[in-house]
Amino acid sequence: MSDSPSPLADPHIVFDATEGRRDIVVLGSTGSIGTQAIDLVLRNPDRFRVTALSAAGGRVGLLAEQARQLRVDTVAVAREDVVPALREALAEQFGAEPLPEILAGPDAATQLAASSCHTVLNGITGSIGLAPTLAALEAGRTLALANKESLIVGGPLVKALARPGQIIPVDSEHAALFQALAAGTRADVRKLVVTASGGPFRGRTKAELADVTPEAALAHPTWAMGPVITINSATLVNKGLEVIEAHLLYDIPFDRIEVVVHPQSYVHSMVEFTDGSTIAQATPPDMRGPIALGIGWPERVADAAPAFDWSKASTWEFFPLDTETFPSVGLARHVGELGGTAPAVFNAANEECVDAFLAGRLPFNGIMDTVTEVVAEHGVPAKGTSLTVADVLEAETWARARAREMAQKFSEARPAEARA
Repeated sequence: MSDSPSPLADPHIVFDATEGRRDIVVLGSTGSIGTQAIDLVLRNPDRFRVTALSAAGGRVGLLAEQARQLRVDTVAVAREDVVPALREALAEQFGAEPLPEILAGPDAATQLAASSCHTVLNGITGSIGLAPTLAALEAGRTLALANKESLIVGGPLVKALARPGQIIPVDSEHAALFQALAAGTRADVRKLVVTASGGPFRGRTKAELADVTPEAALAHPTWAMGPVITINSATLVNKGLEVIEAHLLYDIPFDRIEVVVHPQSYVHSMVEFTDGSTIAQATPPDMRGPIALGIGWPERVADAAPAFDWSKASTWEFFPLDTETFPSVGLARHVGELGGTAPAVFNAANEECVDAFLAGRLPFNGIMDTVTEVVAEHGVPAKGTSLTVADVLEAETWARARAREMAQKFSEARPAEARA
């Protein structure tokens, strides 16, 4: 690690600390991050104003309700086919009042990310969040980043655009690291310790996971999240992605980023310093805290999330990661060190395999087995070349197609009773 600051998140650098009420664009407003962000905004109308919302288009009723509550100027949906239903829902919500402008299509969120505002909260799930991330950075907006995939698949592209302090992480783990790093200088940091709940299958062997159902994998013991992120937490792919994200955000080598299992999810991550001190950031599990940090930094938002009741006894446990049962973190380190398009291949193949698992076409263990095969087939990216958006998209397209092919062959090879 160099002594110079990372071009990304650094708690010692404040980017564009504008006083007064902040105008915010929320991308992915009907998802878990988006709905909690809107709750924070509605409770703090003197601090924040949402000017625009974007969503995929699957919940137009909720999107229209959010638009009315926030009195936004613009609403965007990725699916053009839902525009009539959205317009009707908006008309019901707004009555005789003028309706917000409607943008539609795959580039709608990217348009909003470059629109006039102070902060863009990117709460989109998946690598489709890359283009909006780049647009927000290029437009000079502060980026509250919950869409880890855009940083992971387009790391060099994002780092080339981001100015010091321009990105504030919203993942609970990286928001924790962000806060803990404020306790010392970069030269004082020995390692980053990323915590993991262990998911619903902590303590089981790989053999015991062979027949787990999607319903079981979706039953996360701590967090309420969308299906893709929940399955990623069950496989610990999410933790592997977070290791890559920590490396890119804080410029710490992979061999100095450790993962530890903490079932209670009270400690969200830790920083170990060279003098032996470890600084931990802890709150009860609630994403409104990291979201508030992302949209409010460098100021904190009072009562954003619950605090601990220290008058009550509690037990906090920590366990080493079972790398044999959960090989995803090791594979993520590998693709992170490879760089280039390897992280994009890893992420895209995983997304396809998660879809196949949820549809009953792939067993739970088949997710990582298939992703590992796709990554191996992709090989080592060429060194010394500049990554482009076209490179990322091409690699993702190939990885998705290859993962689907492998999942289909696996499904066809399974006994009929196993597919039922």
